[in-house]
Amino acid sequence: MEKLKIGISIGDINGIGLEVILKTLNHEKIQEICVPIIYGSSKVVAYHKNITGIDNFHFQPLKSTERIHTGKINVLNCWDEVVNITLGKATEDGGKYAFLSLEKAVSDLKHGILDALVTAPINKKAMQMAEFPYPGHTEYLTQKMEETDSMMMMVNDDLRIGLVTNHLPIKDVASSITKELVLAKLKVMEDTLKKDFGIDRPTIAVLGLNPHASDESVFGDEEEKIIRPAIVQLKKGGMLVNGPFPADGFFGSGQFKKYDAILAMYHDQGLIPFKTLSFGNGVNFTSGLSFIRTSPDHGTAYDLAGKNSADPSSFRNAVFL
Repeated sequence: MEKLKIGISIGDINGIGLEVILKTLNHEKIQEICVPIIYGSSKVVAYHKNITGIDNFHFQPLKSTERIHTGKINVLNCWDEVVNITLGKATEDGGKYAFLSLEKAVSDLKHGILDALVTAPINKKAMQMAEFPYPGHTEYLTQKMEETDSMMMMVNDDLRIGLVTNHLPIKDVASSITKELVLAKLKVMEDTLKKDFGIDRPTIAVLGLNPHASDESVFGDEEEKIIRPAIVQLKKGGMLVNGPFPADGFFGSGQFKKYDAILAMYHDQGLIPFKTLSFGNGVNFTSGLSFIRTSPDHGTAYDLAGKNSADPSSFRNAVFL
C-alpha cells in the first residue's frame, strides 16, 4: 500500500511547533506509516534541531514537491531568506512565516500532492501582525478549500467534542447561535463520525447554552427556541441525538461516556472539559472538509520555547490520527 503523504505546516517559528514536530518525526513508527513533508526552510529546521539535541535526525531538503523522497523526512524550502527567530515572543516574522508555510501546504493539498495536513500551532497576535485575516486555521482552511460547512472537533480516543461557534468573544456567542447553525453542525458531526471514524449509527449529545440548560427558560430561552427544535427535527429524520443537557454536570457525572460525540455551543464550554480530561494527548480535528486536517490541542507555548521540554504526545497523536 502506498504511504500517505502528510504535509506539516511549521506554525510559529518562535514557539514549540518545530520542537514537537522534530520529536514526533524522530519516532520509529512515523516513516513506516507516512511520508512527512515539512513546509518551512532547512535553516529554520536545523536551528530547532540543534535545540532538541536529536543526533540521529536527517532530512531531505526540497526545492519543490515534484521530487518527494519516500522513506525520508522531507523539508520543502518555502523561502530562501535568513529568518529572525525570537524564541518566546509574538513577532510579525513569526506570523509571516507561519502564514507562508500554511499557504504553500494548502496549495499542495488543493492540487492533490498531499493526502492530509497536520498544522503546528500559530499565535493569533503574531498572525494579526502579519495581516492574516482569519480567526484561526479552521476558518482559513474552510474558505481556501471552498468548503461550505466545517467544524472544530477535539478528539482523544472515544472522546469527541465539536463546537457550534469557534473563536468568538463570549458577548457574541448567543446572538450567533441559530437553529440553522445547530442543524448544520449536527449534520457535519454525524457525517464525520460515519465517514472518518467508521461509526455506523453514531450517538450525539448536545449541550445547552445557559446555566442548567436554562431550567425551562428561567435563565434564557435559546434551549427552547433554538436548540431543542433542531434536535427534535433531526430525531424525526432518524439521527440518534439527545439534549440539550446542562453542561455543568454532564462531564463530572460521566454521562459523556455514553455518547460517540458531544456538541458544545462555544469554545470554552467544550474545550475546558476536553483539556481537563485529555491535556497533552488530545487532537484538534477539522471535520466537514474534503480532506483530513489535524493539529495538537495546545498552542505555541512561548514560555517553553527553546527549553527542549515540550511534550510531543499531542502532535504525535495528530499525525497518527
